[in-house]
Order: sequence, then structure tokens, then C-alpha cells
Amino acid sequence: MMPPTASVPESAALVPGAMPAPGGREIRGDVQSALGEVNVPSYVIDRFGIIRWLNPAAEKIVGDVRGRQQSSVVAPEYVREAKESFTRKLLGTERRTDGTVVVLGADGERVQVQISSVPLYEGGRIVGVFGLVPQRDETAPPDPHPHLTPRQNQVLHLLSHGRSTAQIADELSLSTDTVRNHIRRMLTALGAHSRIEALAVAYREGILRRE
Repeated sequence: MMPPTASVPESAALVPGAMPAPGGREIRGDVQSALGEVNVPSYVIDRFGIIRWLNPAAEKIVGDVRGRQQSSVVAPEYVREAKESFTRKLLGTERRTDGTVVVLGADGERVQVQISSVPLYEGGRIVGVFGLVPQRDETAPPDPHPHLTPRQNQVLHLLSHGRSTAQIADELSLSTDTVRNHIRRMLTALGAHSRIEALAVAYREGILRRE
């Protein structure tokens, strides 16, 4: 992999060496090199959805995927959601995404990770997306349910962690009505009549795994 401080087409502007701080001051130092050394997977996607930079920690998960579309790195059932979230960031309507996603490892294996991503600005305009992977689930992710959308899988996962409708809406940047619609459709897909029953079905069928 090319060292983080090396020149990559279009990426130099995407990973600046200094960052603005409150009050208009800059954080001095080579931030790009620091990101390359830190043991937290990091990546940059340009405005066309192409992965332009990732640090060694990220490469350990997905391999050297520079030059590939970001949607090619996520599991098929997450492709639509990944593209929609990326588009919202470019439009400036989504300031941050924090959530669970299944990515494809270097050998094609499914890896469940937590991702936090934000729009990347240069000169006041959005030029791409910067993301971190603060947590990797070492257990094998469950196979996707054939009748649940990626968003419904996300909602189900959050319900299993005790999140309320309002908390899910806040975490996924959705309205509470949209979350309720996802929950209703999820219940129908699982043949359940309540959230508790849906969780029981999900654990029984292996959609969720007990921690």
C-alpha cells in the first residue's frame, strides 16, 4: 500500500495536512501521516464515490481497494443504503452517519463493523466523505434475511440493543414516522405481531446473535 503521505490522484486535497480548529485556528502538524499510523481504520471517498485513500488499519479489513467504488466494498444488501447515505452527504443534508454495516473483506468474507462518516470539505464545498471504523465485530455477521431491507436490519439491530423509536430516528437521521414504517414492515416480514416477538424470531432464525 502506498504510504499515507504519498501523492494519490485527487486525494491530496481530500486528506489535508492541517485541520481548522474552533476560532479559525489550524491544528498544526501532518494529520494525514497521523491518520496513517493510528490503529483505527480510516478512509476517504471522493465526490464520485471512488475510494481514494485508506490507512493500513482499514486495509487489513478490506484489502487495498483504492480506485474502487465504495459500494463494491459493502455487502450487496447494504449497497443501496450506502449509495443513498453518500448522496445525502454530498448534498449537505446528512451531517454524520453512525451505524452498523457489513463489508466484504479481502478474501470475500463478510465482516460486520461500526462506521462513522462525515462530509469532507475544502474551501467551503463538499469534496467527498471521510470515515472511521471505530469497532469491528469479531463474530461472524448473520446472513441477511431474504425479506428484510438493509434499513430494516439496522432497525432490528438497534431494537435488540434497547433503542426506542425516537433514539433510532436520531441515530439513523430519520423521522420517527419513517422508523415506525420500517418497524411495521419488519414485523410483517418476520411474521411477528410485536417488537418483542420480532426479536424472538430474529434470535431463533439467526438474524441476530446473542452477545
